[in-house]
Amino acid sequence: MENTSTSVSSSPSVPPEWIALVREKVEGLRYGVVQLVVHDGRVTQIERTEKTRLSAGARVSDHE
Repeated sequence: MENTSTSVSSSPSVPPEWIALVREKVEGLRYGVVQLVVHDGRVTQIERTEKTRLSAGARVSDHE
């Protein structure tokens, strides 16, 4: 069985720069996705997709 655990940083006391960026993307996000893109074991891109939820009673008025 292959060991799938990965080290976040070579020095546990100093988090990688991308962790601060992920925290920034998550702050204030109510509904959505924060996605990490990894190449060769390194985070190379961070994407944030935010959704806007409407209440169940919200309707679009017809323009006649």
